[in-house]
Amino acid sequence: MPVAFLVFYLVMTSCYAESPVFQLADTHIHYRFSSAIKPAITVPSGAIVIADLKDSADGQVGRSSVPDDLRKLDMNRVHPLTGPVFVEGAEPGDTLAVTLLRIEPGKWGWSALVPDFGALAEDFTGYYLRKFELGDATSIKFNERVRLPLQPFPGLMGVAPATDEMLTTMPPRENGGNMDEPDIREGTTVYFPVFVSGALFSMGDGHAVQGRGEVSGPALEIPMRVTYRIEVIKGHLPIKEPQYENDTYYAVISSAVSLDEAAKRAVRYMVDYLVAYHDLSPQDAYMLCTLAGDLMINELPNKPNVSMTMRIPKDVLGIR
Repeated sequence: MPVAFLVFYLVMTSCYAESPVFQLADTHIHYRFSSAIKPAITVPSGAIVIADLKDSADGQVGRSSVPDDLRKLDMNRVHPLTGPVFVEGAEPGDTLAVTLLRIEPGKWGWSALVPDFGALAEDFTGYYLRKFELGDATSIKFNERVRLPLQPFPGLMGVAPATDEMLTTMPPRENGGNMDEPDIREGTTVYFPVFVSGALFSMGDGHAVQGRGEVSGPALEIPMRVTYRIEVIKGHLPIKEPQYENDTYYAVISSAVSLDEAAKRAVRYMVDYLVAYHDLSPQDAYMLCTLAGDLMINELPNKPNVSMTMRIPKDVLGIR
């Protein structure tokens, strides 16, 4: 075990003495969402999980890769997910809370353009690949004038759907999945509706940095290590799709076949939240969504669904 990881492991154990700590290697991977996939580990509610995530191409893109190698990608290996994690006590109708305690990005990453993929697929028809050395830097040099601060986050996380069908990970759904929400970063707690016993939570698709929409397809794809706490919440207002909060915002996410439908659902979810937890009438909650809410596109190219977020600043709501 590397010394740095051993130190971090001991710190985590001492800081969360009441919480058992589990390690989940990137050999425990799967490529679909389904209730039929057996769990990699079983943990109690409140456990800490240290999970290693592979990059979104499952290692098929390397430091020596050239654009033409993208033609050879095995698409059945895209989006390796580390998990699933069976959480004791989680049952349909509960809420699963996943708090991202620490995110450690890998040392290098890549981004690409691939034919027939992305918002402007008809304009960019060739293969294009760029690789970036990250090391221990906090930003990358895109060119001589452009620098991008690293804001690592897992682009894909979710629970098992209530089906034994093997669902592709590409489109985001009610169970979460490929939401590509760049604000789900270190310090964020994400809430998922539970559809099956144990929830069967998985995570993958590490991004070093990504703007909203991920319009050209891949972000800056990286492997990463994520340490998270996973908890079952009983008696929570039932949610239909993921929601999250950090120090600044409370937010709801919706995925649907059109931006219009995703937007409507996101606003409805926020109205429901405001009515349930902030003593607002439906009329005032809806109005507050206009006055203080931000409605944003998270994820555009992964058809048939798109993903949107609506968020409201916590200081507006009096949350400290």
